[in-house]
Amino acid sequence: MAAAGSGGRAAIVASAGQPLIRLRGITKRYGEGAAAFQALKGVDLDIQRGDFVAVMGPSGSGKSTTMNILGCLDVPSGGEFLFRGHHVETLDRDQRALLRRRYLGFVFQGFNLLSRTTALENVELPLLYRGEPAKRRRELAMGALDKVGLKEWWDHTPAELSGGQQQRVAIARAIVTHPDVLLADEPTGNLDSERSVEIMELLTDLNGNSGITVLMVTHEPDMAAFARTVVHFKDGLIERIDHGMRAKAGA
Repeated sequence: MAAAGSGGRAAIVASAGQPLIRLRGITKRYGEGAAAFQALKGVDLDIQRGDFVAVMGPSGSGKSTTMNILGCLDVPSGGEFLFRGHHVETLDRDQRALLRRRYLGFVFQGFNLLSRTTALENVELPLLYRGEPAKRRRELAMGALDKVGLKEWWDHTPAELSGGQQQRVAIARAIVTHPDVLLADEPTGNLDSERSVEIMELLTDLNGNSGITVLMVTHEPDMAAFARTVVHFKDGLIERIDHGMRAKAGA
């Protein structure tokens, strides 16, 4: 696996016949001795390219820890984590940061927008970190805003947008780099039911029409019903996996 390509970006060439993501025997322990807590106890999971996966489970079940590992925000204590057939658990911090920057996009419950900047400037931010020139940043950011239906709102600050619109800006920011994987942590947690459905329909559209693999943590069965695959965690392990979902989306 090549850790860096031209321009200092992570470069991972996909291996044929492999799932996009594979976890084998993933464990995670926090603390030492009597105070140690085993958050994950040997998780096995394959995620295929183009899937829409909802991750569910009670607090402390291991779902958030798993998502942090999948997002390269944390490292496992043991086991193998393969992305495009290449081992992620062997990467150092800088290499994981490069992988996140090139291949992953993140959406959070709290939107995490910069309050004093416009929607366009918020969406441009990942491109600024990647060193894209200003003209290219604007072009890509406007395209991402168009995808989420907010092209005409490009010059509005978060205070001038509804909660649903703010989350759309956050999604535009997450997809502006054309990531392989979009990780969404309770993306409808701060929205009412109508706006929640709108956001889920947008994620479904991005998954189906743009080919982005979506991994979403949710506590809400109604939102999980939009996914194709639902992974249920309990006590640090996967309790079961339901396939062929997306009842609400009609897929």
